[in-house]
This record gives sequence, C-alpha cells and structure tokens, in this order.
Amino acid sequence: MPDVTKTTPAEAAAETPVVTMKPADGREAGGARSLWSDAWRDLRRRPLFVISALLILLVLLVSAFPGLFTSTDPGSGDLQKHFLGSPNLGHFFQEDWFGYDRQGRSIYARVVYGARNSVMVGVGVTLLVTFFGGLVGMLAGYFGGFWDSLLSRITDVFFGIPFLLGAMVVLNAFTDRNVWVITGALAFLGWTQIARVMRGAVITTKHADYVMAAKALGAGTKRILFRHVLPNAVAPVIVVATIALGTYIVAESTLSYLGLGFGSDAVSWGADISDATQDIRNNPHTLIFPAGMLSITVLAFIMLGDAVREALDPKLR
Repeated sequence: MPDVTKTTPAEAAAETPVVTMKPADGREAGGARSLWSDAWRDLRRRPLFVISALLILLVLLVSAFPGLFTSTDPGSGDLQKHFLGSPNLGHFFQEDWFGYDRQGRSIYARVVYGARNSVMVGVGVTLLVTFFGGLVGMLAGYFGGFWDSLLSRITDVFFGIPFLLGAMVVLNAFTDRNVWVITGALAFLGWTQIARVMRGAVITTKHADYVMAAKALGAGTKRILFRHVLPNAVAPVIVVATIALGTYIVAESTLSYLGLGFGSDAVSWGADISDATQDIRNNPHTLIFPAGMLSITVLAFIMLGDAVREALDPKLR
C-alpha cells in the first residue's frame, strides 16, 4: 500500500502563498489617503487648475518683482510721447509695445507695476477676513447658545452694510489712502461671508463621531477645536476665500476708479482705467490693457476656486 500523508487544513493554509492586493494607484492596502492628499491628486489632473495656477503664479511674480519685466519708471511721463504709438506685435519684446497714455507714460510699465497694489490689497484682505471671519464662525458654531446668537447678530449687522458703499464711507474719512488703509477698510466689511460659511461647517463637524470620541476621552476645548474641528471644517472656507480674492481685487479697482482708492501718485489698474475712459473712442488701447489684466487676474482666481471646490466636494467628482 502506498504511504499517503494527510494534510490538515491548517498546514494547507500555511503552505498556500499569500497574494497581496494593491490598488491601481500603487498604494499599499489599508493606506487610505486624507481629504487633502486626495484633493491634491485630483487637482493635478484638472487642466482648469493647472492653467489658473500658472496665471496666478505669473501675476504674483509680476507684482513681487516688477523690475524683472520692465526697467521703465511707470510714473515718468514725456508729453512729447502723448498717445504715441499703438499696440504693435512687431514690438512685442520692446517695453513700448503697449503705447503711451495721455501724459506720455508707458502703458506697459504701468500695467506691470499696477499689479503690485491690486494684488497686495486682494491678498491682504483675504488673509484678514479668513482669519477673523473664520474665528468668529468657529466660535459661534462650536459653542452655540448665547455666543452663537450674539456673534450671529453682529455678523448680520455687518452683512447688512453694502460692501462698496460702506468702504467708500470709511475711505472718505482718510486723506492718505495707502495699501494698509484700503486693506483694512475692505477687511472691516468683508469678513461676514467667511464667518457664515465657517459657522455652518463647524455645526456639521462638531457632531461627528471622532469629535464625540475626543470629548469622551477628555480632550480639552482648544485641542478639539484646532485638532479635530478646524481641519475638517476649513475646506469650504478655502474655496470661498479663493474666489473672494478676485472680488477684493475688483473692489480695490472700483474704488480707485471712483477716486477713493490709491492717490494720484500710486500706480493702480483701477486708476489707469479711470484715466483711459476719457479717451476710449480715439485710443481704446489705453483702456484695454489695464482692464484686460484685471479681468485675467480675477478670472484666474475664480477658475482656481472652482477647481478647488470640485476637488474638495466628493459630490462633484
């Protein structure tokens, strides 16, 4: 009789090779990504995000280092060059290819240097309203009760003030309107939307299981707010702030157009648009270039905000 050796189920399982399944994207099994890493992975595949990010990077580079793009003084005028020249692609690599305005100033140099003030105001206002509005909304949404009623009513009062009209009233009280004054005036009235968005996100987040577990384990209020609630509620705030940045740039340009923004010595897209409207029929290029740069910049931030919103919202994927 042949010697037949029986194998137990345990021994058979031990001898069976183990096959490890990996996801299609190369991650190890069980290595789940966070919301931010997943959103970044999705953003890199979106042409809308890539194009808007490149445009914003270019605008930031121009505003930070205008001397790299032109050596012409934007405030230096020569009346002999009064409306001299017009846009000419043959002079694309020359600094006068935009032509000159009524005071003989280089339109190209003024467009380049005008980016600095407009972008500084937009970024500064966005940072201030995100910090203050986010703080107010987080406290109101998390604590609720009396604090929610108090902070919400204060937010409603500021929300009822027309944004541009209120900024005009505030800025009219200042004779020297520099970057800090304009930024402070716009931030003083523009934080309400961020506060409402943050409040709603915090109210939704504070009832999550991981927040309840942190409370049950004895975590303090500060740790719960900044370790558990804020990271999971800040996504919609980032989207709103990104889109609002373009709005604040438009607000600064509008105030400068109305003569309530930067002074006459400062270079601003809004001030140049205001000057160009006087000659729009005979010299439309004096208006097209500053207005075009303003539109492209605002559009880039809106496109970036839309891309970020779609990446952070699972329902839109």
